[in-house]
Amino acid sequence: MEIKLLTTIKANTMSESLFERLGGVKGIEKIVDDVVDAHLNNPVISARFTPYLEQPKNLSRIKSHTVEFFTAGSGGPLDYTGKDMVTTHKGMNISASEYMETMEDILLILDKHGKNAQTKKDVLEILWSLKGMIIGQ
Repeated sequence: MEIKLLTTIKANTMSESLFERLGGVKGIEKIVDDVVDAHLNNPVISARFTPYLEQPKNLSRIKSHTVEFFTAGSGGPLDYTGKDMVTTHKGMNISASEYMETMEDILLILDKHGKNAQTKKDVLEILWSLKGMIIGQ
């Protein structure tokens, strides 16, 4: 009986979309807020984010686009209305080490939010697929 129950729980968990596993729009909004806070406190990348503290409209827009991006990319109901990744990051010359720090912050926040290994793996795959569109632009 226990094995059957565990199999059912595992099957139900795996049938949920990434969007659902991230907690829907509200969950993604909380994750994005925490990720931005983590970036602001990360000494390797904080300089890229601290200017936005004095630009609350821009910070809000960036957060909104990030929520849209992860909602759309994870199977949710929102469309992404921001610019493509190359255009967005053009002229920033983000290094590979900065990008790795960004990914590390995101994974730590997913841990904080109690996301399972498969969910973290799925998010990591998305982030890894974007690296060529962001690093060195």
